[in-house]
Amino acid sequence: MSSQPLDEDGFHSIAWDDAPPRQALHDVSSPLEEDSEGFESISPSSAVSPTSGPTVPAAAHGAGSSAQARNLTPGGDIDPAEWAGRWMVIQVKDPVKEHEGSKDQYISYAVRTQTNLPSFQNQPEVVRRRFQDFSFLREHLVKNFPACVVPPIPDKHRMEYIKGDRFSPDFVEKRRYELQKFADRIARHPTLQRSKLVHDFLISTEWSVAKHYHISHPPPDSHTSLIDSLSDTFINAFSRVRKPDERFIEMAQSIERYEEGLGGVERLVGRSKQRVDDLSQDYQDMAAAYQGLGYLESGITEPLNRFAEKMLDFSALLKHMNTTTVDPFLNQSHSLLAYAHAHRQVIKLRDQKQLDFEELSAYLSAVVSERDRLAALSTGHSGAPVGLGTYLRDQVDKLRGTDDIHTRRERMRKLDSRIKELQEAVTTAHETSTAFSDEVLKEHAVFELSKKQEMKDLLQTYADGQVEMLQRAMDDWDRIIPVLQRIRVDV
Repeated sequence: MSSQPLDEDGFHSIAWDDAPPRQALHDVSSPLEEDSEGFESISPSSAVSPTSGPTVPAAAHGAGSSAQARNLTPGGDIDPAEWAGRWMVIQVKDPVKEHEGSKDQYISYAVRTQTNLPSFQNQPEVVRRRFQDFSFLREHLVKNFPACVVPPIPDKHRMEYIKGDRFSPDFVEKRRYELQKFADRIARHPTLQRSKLVHDFLISTEWSVAKHYHISHPPPDSHTSLIDSLSDTFINAFSRVRKPDERFIEMAQSIERYEEGLGGVERLVGRSKQRVDDLSQDYQDMAAAYQGLGYLESGITEPLNRFAEKMLDFSALLKHMNTTTVDPFLNQSHSLLAYAHAHRQVIKLRDQKQLDFEELSAYLSAVVSERDRLAALSTGHSGAPVGLGTYLRDQVDKLRGTDDIHTRRERMRKLDSRIKELQEAVTTAHETSTAFSDEVLKEHAVFELSKKQEMKDLLQTYADGQVEMLQRAMDDWDRIIPVLQRIRVDV
């Protein structure tokens, strides 16, 4: 993997270097002065040593959730060298209904950023963004950084919009959680986190002006017409890479195995959640039965009623565990699957770049062969073996009387011009494919780091929730057992 700095790779069609200008972004006396060139080395192989990274302020740990702090700060469980000493915490919180009662009402979210990136000095405490702003951010990040794994955001087209329930507290909180996961992944991404678009999104107090600026200043290679894009897709729709790269084959297969495994876990936990709901209802029914039995057994009415109350408490505890532990587990696992799918799409796009290079090379080879054949015929030599189509065309030209030396020379002249164009196109396609491959390798390293941290948090939160539920259940049952043991039964 190349360790060439991003600012000097010159490959703007893969990952645009749209970071804010470095001048006037940090004070001369800043403690980050020794690393004032920004986030240059993004791959783990070029990360600084754990002792060389900047110290994280204590305030960063108390600014958000403990999971976010663990994800991004050197005080967490991930080696700070893996993120090259840089950290960023983005909080999406406090949803508020704007223009309530009007047809233009929407939900806005408070976005707060804390980071040691020099470009984010003097940022405002909080800015407010709506879902459309997050959608705009992701859409333009995908355009600006085609080789980056841009995290997904929740789909806008949901049943809540049809049913008119998109302002319900449950829906709003679920959306806020998914937007928080999107922000966390942006904060962990060493390329996206320093993008000018992300910079404006996180701190601009005039976001509508910033949006119009980014719309009016698209990336240089984003002007390709829709017809050109569709033609490329149709041409290569049924083609396959002739010389597949084993690194990316293994990469794609590992992601598929990960998706398959995580999908299986998600299905099992979903079935378990349904069984726990059923079990909770059974405990409620059993509590009602014991309460009825207590009225019949007058001598032990109080112990039976207290036992029934503990059953109701345990039923509520099971529901609470599903709400606070299982539901977030399912939401986060679903989000991880979408994140992995976005990575697979980037790998497919890399294959497309390689296929473009191979197709152009094959086309160039065919044009060169045709030019050499015409040159051989012009000198009186027999041309190289040709295909059926070329043979039939030569015969038709002979019948028309157009197969003379002047016609062949004109065709050779046109072919020479075409060869020159194709040679330049092949060179560009090769550079594009190589640079895209290098970027995807870096992206895979970032994805693996992010996935490792998210899986750790996911499983740790799930295990903590299960342990908490069992501990509370044990405490409740331990308190009721002495009451039941005091029941005297005459034999």
